[in-house]
Amino acid sequence: MQGFLNLNKPFDWTSHDCVARVRKLLRLKRVGHAGTLDPAATGVLPIAFGKATRLLQYLPGNKAYQATIRFGVQTTTDDLQGEIITSAPCPGLSLPEVKAILPQFEGKIAQIPPSYSAIQVDGQRLYDLARRGEQVEVPVRTVEVFQIEIVAWREGEFPELDLAIACGSGTYIRAIARDLGATLQTGGTLAALIRTASSGFDLADSLTLSDLETQLQTGTFQPIAPDAALLHLPTVILPAESAQKWRQGQRIPVKEEISGMMRVYQEETLFLGIGQLNDQLLIPITVLDI
Repeated sequence: MQGFLNLNKPFDWTSHDCVARVRKLLRLKRVGHAGTLDPAATGVLPIAFGKATRLLQYLPGNKAYQATIRFGVQTTTDDLQGEIITSAPCPGLSLPEVKAILPQFEGKIAQIPPSYSAIQVDGQRLYDLARRGEQVEVPVRTVEVFQIEIVAWREGEFPELDLAIACGSGTYIRAIARDLGATLQTGGTLAALIRTASSGFDLADSLTLSDLETQLQTGTFQPIAPDAALLHLPTVILPAESAQKWRQGQRIPVKEEISGMMRVYQEETLFLGIGQLNDQLLIPITVLDI
């Protein structure tokens, strides 16, 4: 069995927990995921299994979230899972004030990842360093936020804002919550997070672990085809003789004028893998052993 699973990750599960569970349910060793989700986050977690695990690196990086930000609170982890650093009611904060600064968080922005994150500094994960109480300088990264839309606003001692955020790979929504609160001088932390889209998969089409287990028991589970997750890549079609040579590692001349990573097919229907097209020469990069 090979292909992808669009998993709706449950609350309080790590991405690694989900992979382990899917591995057990499918009775497969080769299972991996794209785009780690924090345990407190739910939503789309793309999972590959079988030979499709070799294709994870080619999935598109764009993601979308629905986030709830709570103002007046700062925590060690920039979400409600951490220890509270400061807690100061801010009932006077208004939605117009928030709207006025949101454009600062769109486009290409400089972002410091949370101290409790999987980013590596000198070969060590930041969350490991933070748990040991070691202070390190977290490197600033440039990330891209394509769009931020206000979904809901709730007034109160600790006002809450629901946002729909579309962004590129590597963007930390916890950092947006933290920085938004800092800009408003109220403090802010992430109160809830749902990933609504990731790497070409949407929440509306996702399966829970319970759904997966039921479908496996009834024999109705259908993996997402490996190439269905790669529709952002252009295609090149080879005749049978050229396809066989390409699968054996040979470079094949083609008439395509474009360049870059390509989905490679044998006679339109048989997906062979990923090739790189340079100067009308198709180079094997990831060949599925069909």
